[in-house]
Amino acid sequence: MRLNKYLAAAGIASRRECDKIIADGKVTVNGKVAGVGVTVNPDDEVCYCGNKVVLKKNEYYILNKPKGYICSVSDEKGRKTVLDLMPQGVGRIYPVGRLDYDSEGLLILTTDGELAQKLTHPSNEVPKTYLVKIEGTLTENDLNPIRSGLEIDGYKTKKCKAHIVETNKAYTKVHVTITEGKNREIRKMFAAIGKEVTLLKRIKIGELTLRGLDRGAYRKLTQIEIAYLTTM
Repeated sequence: MRLNKYLAAAGIASRRECDKIIADGKVTVNGKVAGVGVTVNPDDEVCYCGNKVVLKKNEYYILNKPKGYICSVSDEKGRKTVLDLMPQGVGRIYPVGRLDYDSEGLLILTTDGELAQKLTHPSNEVPKTYLVKIEGTLTENDLNPIRSGLEIDGYKTKKCKAHIVETNKAYTKVHVTITEGKNREIRKMFAAIGKEVTLLKRIKIGELTLRGLDRGAYRKLTQIEIAYLTTM
């Protein structure tokens, strides 16, 4: 197994980040500083910053993230993180991608750095569906600029799917499916057409949904769900 894959499987970091860790000379194999591209065998002793790295079974969770939590393992401002919602002793688990502080919904957390990289890298175009609520009315034609792509912060968003699921004089709810995930992208897309998002909730990653999970609740992914995510 390649060393970067070994480290990612052990939950050290994503495979790409592990390449940098190796290049920085922080990893040894059988007592010798390892180079990028090295392969390891089951009997080899791998150490990161002097500590032995042991492969372990990866953990996979789905969380219904509430507002008021950040997608990080820690926060210098002292805000609550999504790890505060997880069981104690869960280990070196990381949120896959981000939902901003004011957003909620489906979040995957795992020790599997390779899967995290797969689900978040833009080139893989993993579809993510959101429920978006805005004040006032909106028509299907109003969504055309969002569907075709908008200029935001110097880049053009990719084409996406969007359709209205509920509307009245007070508010409109829209389902939006995107395959990229730039910072506050959906909020900025609606701002570009003159609408402020009052609720943003991720409801699907691919075909994985929040069915049966209350806000703030979590559960382990099933083997079928894990297999689905790894083969997307």
